Amino acid sequence: MASHRKPRTRILESPAGRRTAVGVGSAALASATLLTQEAGATPAERSIEDVQKEVDHLYHEAERATERYNGAKEHTAQQRTRVEQQLDEVAQETARLNESRRELGRLAAAQYRTGGITPTATFMLAPDPQTYFDQAHLMERLTNREKTAVDQFQVRQAKATKKRTEAQESLRNLTDSQEQLQESKQEVQTKLSDARKVLDRLTEAEKERLAELERKREEEARRKAQEAARQAELERQQQAEQERREQQQREQEQQKEEEQKEEPPPADPGPSKSEQVLAFAEAQLGKPYVWGATGPDSYDCSGLTQAAWREAGISLPRTTYDQVNAGTQVAKADLQPGDLVFFYDDISHVGIYVGNGQMIHASKPGDDVKYESIDYMPFHSGVRPA
Repeated sequence: MASHRKPRTRILESPAGRRTAVGVGSAALASATLLTQEAGATPAERSIEDVQKEVDHLYHEAERATERYNGAKEHTAQQRTRVEQQLDEVAQETARLNESRRELGRLAAAQYRTGGITPTATFMLAPDPQTYFDQAHLMERLTNREKTAVDQFQVRQAKATKKRTEAQESLRNLTDSQEQLQESKQEVQTKLSDARKVLDRLTEAEKERLAELERKREEEARRKAQEAARQAELERQQQAEQERREQQQREQEQQKEEEQKEEPPPADPGPSKSEQVLAFAEAQLGKPYVWGATGPDSYDCSGLTQAAWREAGISLPRTTYDQVNAGTQVAKADLQPGDLVFFYDDISHVGIYVGNGQMIHASKPGDDVKYESIDYMPFHSGVRPA
């Protein structure tokens, strides 16, 4: 028998599913208000240091909003897949319900042809089937086949109703998630726009002074990283020397206990996972930072780390908030190449440690994937995914 399943309208592609958010978060409004209040200040009234702090703060806020956007985007995609599955389940249950209804109709028609109005026919003609079911003495008069058909109809009717209710609830949740996604996107764009407005108000001389201030900050971060690297190298050398002595002693003891055996050289295991991660990250140097991007032509910070570790066969979550829990915590002094390094109290930025106090990261809007000292930003924690 031909299926009566109706073509399902793709709710997610309807105009209602693409509504645009009409507002931004309270944090974005507060930032915009602050910027408006300061817009009238002349360069002479504000130091370049103040301008740098304001721009850094806006970029930090934009990156934090970017991570919220990344999380909302991933969650929305999962919800969309679930809704598609539920709508398919609703259509399947509806088709089964219709088949049960047709079976009851066939039984009623057959009984009518043989004469009399049977319980099954009464059920099919009843305005309120539940009232009919409540009449136990009529149910007792049904044949086994009729009772099975009625029972099956009730079960399928309940299933179809439940599936339809679940799908409607999921659609409401998806709509809410889409609105949150749009709000997060608007917040990022607002923060970046605010930062551009601050920079656009500067004269050429002030922009040069701001660039010089940035160079000094980077130089100070490099100096600290180099000092930390020298100290770490000294400690590594001491540790290596100790291990060398211990290894030499073990070899001497082993040589006394057993004969020297000819063994084939060990097979080349190939590059380690951390080497694969670093090779991938180095290949991305110079590509632009774009919020929400996961490659291959541009990245945001967590998009770069996710792509780099995927190259080594490790699947990381999408956002910094989840990546920080995706491995073993590592102290700053114990960092090894390939480890993830996280920054700020809100864990809104991440990079890939390369050694000697340096990392590769997708820096910030207007900048590229590049090397940077891990002391350039407030360090939060280190994580070793594998």
